Amino acid sequence: MAKVLQPENLPEGTRYWPGFFDRAAQEALVETIRALVMESPLFTPRMPRTGTPMSVRMTNCGALGWVTDRERGYRYQPTHPETGKPWPPMPAVLDDLWQAVVPDAPPPQACLINFYNAQARMSLHQDRDEQDFSAPVVSVSLGDECLYRLGGLERNSPTRSFRLKSGDVFVLGGAGRLMFHGVDRIYPGTSDLLKNGGRINLTLRRVTHP
Repeated sequence: MAKVLQPENLPEGTRYWPGFFDRAAQEALVETIRALVMESPLFTPRMPRTGTPMSVRMTNCGALGWVTDRERGYRYQPTHPETGKPWPPMPAVLDDLWQAVVPDAPPPQACLINFYNAQARMSLHQDRDEQDFSAPVVSVSLGDECLYRLGGLERNSPTRSFRLKSGDVFVLGGAGRLMFHGVDRIYPGTSDLLKNGGRINLTLRRVTHP
């Protein structure tokens, strides 16, 4: 069983801001996301080669968006895979977040919006589809709590786990930029932020070299 990781014991290169967004800011951010989803609807991504659907639904905002399908696999592209329309612009609140937690990094180009229902999971993986790994990855948790698993730079490295709550911000950067990470479970009913429950995760990334 994975060791429960206390925030003060985070590995080098990772940073954690519990409760970065207060309740009012979370509610405002959810309304912003709803508007983005109206313009750029959630879709179900599929694994390369097998075409197996992932358990999360997703969309993006920013100049580029992360997508995956059976034929072309993991990649970034400037348009929604189903509507063919450009992704909505990055909201100012997310640009402001980036400046607050990683002020020295070049601006983000993509924000992946993942929606987890009570059964959704995310297996251990690295964020390595970007051209440039020098910029950190910034993630925001909204809604129900999750059990977040953090590993090392190899898939079989030991892992440690802790709960992320609504409003938390987590950063993978520096020596921790390519650490394996994932979501083992969602804890239903731990937040009433989302009307029908579930968890939203926002992941901001720089894709190309500045």
